[in-house]
Amino acid sequence: MSRRLFLQTAGGAAWATTGFGSYAFAFEPGFRLQVTPYHVDPPGWPADLQLRAVLIADIHACEPFMSAARIRSIAELANALQPDIVFLLGDYSGGHNFVTGPVMPDQWGEALSILNAPLGAYAVLGNHDWLHGPLPSMPADDAAGVRSALAAAHIKVLENDAVRLAKDGHPFWVAGLGDQVAGPAGHSGGVDDLPGTLSKITDAAPAIMLAHEPFVFKRMPDRVALTLSGHTHGGQVNIAFVQDRYARVFKDLVYGHIVENNRHLIISGGLGTSHAPIRFMRPPELVEVTIGRAPLGAGS
Repeated sequence: MSRRLFLQTAGGAAWATTGFGSYAFAFEPGFRLQVTPYHVDPPGWPADLQLRAVLIADIHACEPFMSAARIRSIAELANALQPDIVFLLGDYSGGHNFVTGPVMPDQWGEALSILNAPLGAYAVLGNHDWLHGPLPSMPADDAAGVRSALAAAHIKVLENDAVRLAKDGHPFWVAGLGDQVAGPAGHSGGVDDLPGTLSKITDAAPAIMLAHEPFVFKRMPDRVALTLSGHTHGGQVNIAFVQDRYARVFKDLVYGHIVENNRHLIISGGLGTSHAPIRFMRPPELVEVTIGRAPLGAGS
């Protein structure tokens, strides 16, 4: 290789590396935001009940990547989608220490308080909400700050619990599972209770399950029409060898709409980051889910 060609190649590699780093460490996690739509018509869902939900997952509030102002803008976008209901899927606390400062629960809670949907907003907690405070470097408080912030924002936390709702005269259930990984200090193995949660569903109306981690989907009975999860960030870095590792760790439950034996799961790619402030080809997203049969003449 000639010296000139070597220098050109080295220069191109340096530019590409710098460009990748700038995009993955700054632009994609800090500025991009997409809305990802899904339409599902699970078995047992009433033919004349159509429900539109927005999913907000893995905020991981922190400065400068997920500031209170940015969270408020995300909530404004969620409102603009005009959903019937909003589901928040856990991990409100920051996921890494590569930050300029924390966003405290009362700050992100105030930002989320503008969420507006006719059937309300419902939430579960995530592992980071249990494992530490607003940042991994801050002590845990058994998720007390997170609970208080959600309550102040009029967002109901479902922890191994279920609530019966109705739209257009058609009842349905929303259930929320306790976290499967973390819990109060000294508690290992999570605080989830799937049988106990299912026992709160007391009639034959269709049910939606909120579960921060998707692992429980392998055990979810047909009784649950749709499971909604976050946690994985969709792999966060969408490069083949990274995705392969995530697929092994999460048993192929990484991202998107998954159907197994007529059971439906949607995994959001989430909004924030953990371990490091990096995303690549998996931009932050709000998920918009339409549940039920599409009207005649509508696209799928």
